[in-house]
Amino acid sequence: MTSTSSATLPSRPADLGTIVVLAWSGEAPGGDMPYLLAYPLGDAEGGPEASSYAVQRLLEDSGLPVGGDLVDGFARSGLPVSLLVEAGQAVVSMAQLKAQCQAPREWLEAVGVRGFAYFVFTTRLWPEAVPGRHVDPAALAAFAGSEETLKQAAHVVLPVRSLRG
Repeated sequence: MTSTSSATLPSRPADLGTIVVLAWSGEAPGGDMPYLLAYPLGDAEGGPEASSYAVQRLLEDSGLPVGGDLVDGFARSGLPVSLLVEAGQAVVSMAQLKAQCQAPREWLEAVGVRGFAYFVFTTRLWPEAVPGRHVDPAALAAFAGSEETLKQAAHVVLPVRSLRG
């Protein structure tokens, strides 16, 4: 279905460990919905708990509530997270963090139609889904759709930018 890519980590990469982002699309009212999922592997210097905590701090410091309401990136000025789509890549940028992945054709089409992606950044660890390896669609659906994953995440409607304007 898709493969994973890792992130460029902040000035203290040991705090977060590896952050991974995945892009996929799924059926939704009005046509396919482009989704982005970001999660830690749990390989921080301080161990899995440190990695999860560092992601939670990053999200909270960015004003993105973990387990809270959906953040509408169109309505919120100065949103500290952005999405650039260019040359088949989805690039998510936050303060001190940039993560990118190769986006599947279906995702690119869906994001082109909608003009946004539904971004879920969870503090829940998923050490089995490592960068560069294929992620089975059933495993992705189980992880991304689990109540535990969703409750431990910030949810953002993230407008798309491109280099062409």
